[in-house]
Amino acid sequence: MTRSDVAHTHNRTIDPDRRAGVVAFVLLGTVQVTLIATITVITVAVPVVQRDLHVDDAGMVLVTSAYGLAFGGLLLLGGLLADSLGRRRLFVTGTVVFGLASAAAGLAPWLGMLQIARFAQGVGAALTAPAAMALVGVVFPDPHRRGRALAMWGVLSSAGATLGTVLSGVVITWVSWRWVFLAPVVISAVAAPAATRLFPADGPPVRGRIDWLGAMLSTAGLVALIYGLHYSGWMAFGGVALLVLFGLAERRSSAPLTPLPFLGRRALPLIAVTACAGAMATGFYLLSLYLQEVRGLSALQTSAAFLLPAPAVLASGSLAGWLMARLTIHRVLAIGLVTAAVGLSLLSLLDMPYAGLVVFPLGAGLTFSAATLATLQDVREGQAGLAGGLLNTAMEIGPPLGLTVLVSLATAYSPHPSSGYAFALRVAAIALLVTALFSARMRRTK
Repeated sequence: MTRSDVAHTHNRTIDPDRRAGVVAFVLLGTVQVTLIATITVITVAVPVVQRDLHVDDAGMVLVTSAYGLAFGGLLLLGGLLADSLGRRRLFVTGTVVFGLASAAAGLAPWLGMLQIARFAQGVGAALTAPAAMALVGVVFPDPHRRGRALAMWGVLSSAGATLGTVLSGVVITWVSWRWVFLAPVVISAVAAPAATRLFPADGPPVRGRIDWLGAMLSTAGLVALIYGLHYSGWMAFGGVALLVLFGLAERRSSAPLTPLPFLGRRALPLIAVTACAGAMATGFYLLSLYLQEVRGLSALQTSAAFLLPAPAVLASGSLAGWLMARLTIHRVLAIGLVTAAVGLSLLSLLDMPYAGLVVFPLGAGLTFSAATLATLQDVREGQAGLAGGLLNTAMEIGPPLGLTVLVSLATAYSPHPSSGYAFALRVAAIALLVTALFSARMRRTK
């Protein structure tokens, strides 16, 4: 039995009632926001965790990176499993693993357990995220409603990144850092049983050859690349070499994990997501450092400043849907990238960054929404999980890549934060403008 043979079996639609669709989408969106927020939720709390567990900077390396390593490295495999084993089945399994690991992280009495729990969180997230995106198509079988839902889905990553930063600052100001893991536990406890009622049961698993060589090479390559971008140039080089081998293996495979034509048609939106995610992570990181180390703001005051993007993030989904009803997807993608570039230029005015904190998230939201639709455009039923895995992988590669390149540029340009940080943000703006130029030249359907 092939994937196409069972497409009609495991992709039956849910109750057509509009309210049921909204409830199901809210559940999926809440889980997606939580998965992204968990990336940044520990960042502001690092000094407090170090004092509580009596560890140095080296000991915190895996605490801050283990989640992203597992999440980013296993996403392609997670997408394959969602298409092969069933989307609801993998969504429930992933949320259970994610919730249990979050509870273990909050209760961890020593550093080693916290590191293992963070890695397990990433495993659960890598199983959940592609399945959640694929389930959007099950919730909204109508193309028009599905397009509007996916436009809104695109802004959830921006919302999650902002929420994680804000939540971390608030929690460590008032209670123990361990409480930052409470929300993932609660949401997982609600999502897993709710999914069995809101989504149709999967059909039998698809029987067919799984490209285990491709899965191992892609996972090892992505893990090495993401870790190397943070901590080791040689490791990053090794990751690139493994990904090249992955590409060569895919060309020879009769059942490739990621068919190269499938990837090639989606290269530009995936590059846009990587560039914008890297710019967002780096911009917020540099601004957070500047506000606390140069301006002398507290963690709570810094978190309050990052509440400014919230209205823009929420508005960008609706705006993207309105624009994409009138323009081609790639034109909307170009508009989002240009808006984000203007926002980064405003953000580079570090003493008065507040306009940038509104404009940049608006552009980032438009970019993520358009890129989501462009990635999922013309996807066959048996490849929705794969497309979701690719999109989330691009989102995960962006932050370490942006931080490595832009922070290095900032340090090399000037030892003074105000000059170096501003230069790095302007370089990121230029990169987004170049990507926008290529997107504007693309001709695709609405």
